[in-house]
Amino acid sequence: MGLFNKFSRGKKETLDKGLEKTKESFFSKLTRAVAGKSKVDDSVLDDLEEVLVTSDVGVDTTLRIIERIEARVARDKYVGTDELTSILRDEIAQLLTENHTGDLSGFSIPDGERPYVIMVVGVNGVGKTTTIGKLAYQYKQNGLSVYLGAADTFRAAAVEQLDIWGERVGVPVIKQQMGSDPASVAFDAVSSGKANGADVVIIDTAGRLHNKVNLMNELTKIKNVMGRIVPGAPHEVLLVLDGSTGQNAFEQAKHFTAATEVNALAITKLDGTAKGGVVLGISDQFKIPVKYIGLGEGVEDLQVFRRREFVDSLFGD
Repeated sequence: MGLFNKFSRGKKETLDKGLEKTKESFFSKLTRAVAGKSKVDDSVLDDLEEVLVTSDVGVDTTLRIIERIEARVARDKYVGTDELTSILRDEIAQLLTENHTGDLSGFSIPDGERPYVIMVVGVNGVGKTTTIGKLAYQYKQNGLSVYLGAADTFRAAAVEQLDIWGERVGVPVIKQQMGSDPASVAFDAVSSGKANGADVVIIDTAGRLHNKVNLMNELTKIKNVMGRIVPGAPHEVLLVLDGSTGQNAFEQAKHFTAATEVNALAITKLDGTAKGGVVLGISDQFKIPVKYIGLGEGVEDLQVFRRREFVDSLFGD
């Protein structure tokens, strides 16, 4: 029962259910790839490469996995197809470990950082504002005080949605009128959080990608303003990606990692999609830790990403 001391049965069931379509799609492809074959040879590896690429793992990450399996086959001389699942599981888990992914103990913040400032970025529609609301809920459940800043001032819906989450969770939302300077909102939010002894301040930002230069300038301005109030802020730049978009999520990650110093990822909408392999590829390609995964609409369906549990759910315990 040691596994469930830190990871409850209910959360494990949610994870299993959320990855169900990904698991079914992946293993149906894998089964077809090895049908009638007993040994892992070049033909099987070619088929496995196609399985991984079409499961949205990404080309670069797929090639790394294939190279690792080729090395094991060469070392062990004979590897049966019945061992392939176990080998894949090991190599994927190792890949995630190398990328320092899944080491969080829970929804917590580092000691000594008060307020801990999080700037959340991502395109519109990925679940950015919803993720902020769920994060605020989880932090508050852990006894932390939270302030939210509605710095996506270009969409009335974004401010309204954050307001709704603030009321639902019971945390203050700092906002200004539509069209206000986003950096000004961030300034007010961080200042209010600091003055009122908040533990966490989470800043929502606009998700426009039509002009990368403008995006970069805007995010840089917001960061600089916050850093003047709380040295080192933002401590975390959290990029939210929609896992159901598959390869499009890679493109979004490229844009935002070029525009600002992203140091954490949240991958949403993994429930109901067969594209969960994108978690592996994005973690590997960008070398940025996946901190959270979204597995449903419920307020508790944002989970801390844990490498071992993710692999267990993907491959079966």
